Amino acid sequence: MSNGSSITEFFLLQFANTREWQLLHLSLFLGVYMASLLGNGLIITAIACNHHLHTPMYFFLLNLSLLDLGSISTTLPKAMANSLWDTRTISFMGCAAQVFFFLFLMSVEYFLLTVMAYDRYVAICHPLHYGTLLGSRACVRMAAAAWGSGFLYAMLHTPNTFSLPLCQGNTIDQFFCEIPQILKLSCSGSLLRQFGVLIFSAILAFGCFILIVLSYMQIFTIVLRIPSRQGRHKAFSTCLPHLAVLSLYVSTGMFTYLKAPSISSESLNLVMAVLYSVVPPTVNPLIYSVRNQELKDTMRKVISWIFFSTYKLPFSLHR
Repeated sequence: MSNGSSITEFFLLQFANTREWQLLHLSLFLGVYMASLLGNGLIITAIACNHHLHTPMYFFLLNLSLLDLGSISTTLPKAMANSLWDTRTISFMGCAAQVFFFLFLMSVEYFLLTVMAYDRYVAICHPLHYGTLLGSRACVRMAAAAWGSGFLYAMLHTPNTFSLPLCQGNTIDQFFCEIPQILKLSCSGSLLRQFGVLIFSAILAFGCFILIVLSYMQIFTIVLRIPSRQGRHKAFSTCLPHLAVLSLYVSTGMFTYLKAPSISSESLNLVMAVLYSVVPPTVNPLIYSVRNQELKDTMRKVISWIFFSTYKLPFSLHR
């Protein structure tokens, strides 16, 4: 992916100039990172251990938790290491790898959220055919299609981005390597090479968005026809977590990539990057578990088993 320049490393955004503030940012990011690892890890363990949760909805949720773990692990560890060692640098290949994995995981998550909207559509609009339309093979194929499409998209976008000649220096105004910030470093006129990829990305994203909107239009139509208030509430409550996660993901992502250059600033870019890259992987486990009693009960059992095993081992050794 040589871009014809002598750039071997990039300089990322530094959160603070004083050591105390750097350590404060490190502590905050470490707390968020550990919370994300704990929440998503508990969901993965709970779904894997409880056979009652081996349904299409929880299968897709397990994939979503894996994606959240991967996406937040792509950005935060490097940012924390830079704060710890008081440095700003990231190698050219390290930056390319960060862009590839982040783009891969985030695009797969968007495709998976589209599949999850279809899952809710079938569950509410065609409940009698749910087992037929969303059998185990169908779920695996849809998940595999999401992962494969995300990989191909990242393979298309990343080399094309880093093959651009960079004439505006090597300072990235973000705490991780982000495509909009890298494009700012490219030479004038070279963005025409990105035009085809950007158009393809827009069509793909808009197509998934249309599918999600159509799915929920059908869902709301069916839910409003349910005669009992309790039935409407129960049907709609199964969609609330997905809608909350989708709204957070789409709104922050669209604002980051589609906002006008006139309203762009370093602080605003930083806040929006945190909102779409750090906040969703951290709060998604909370959103999906707060209204799901079966998932919460299983997670409590997992936590109890972990603590029981931890404290039982020294006691057994002592005896």
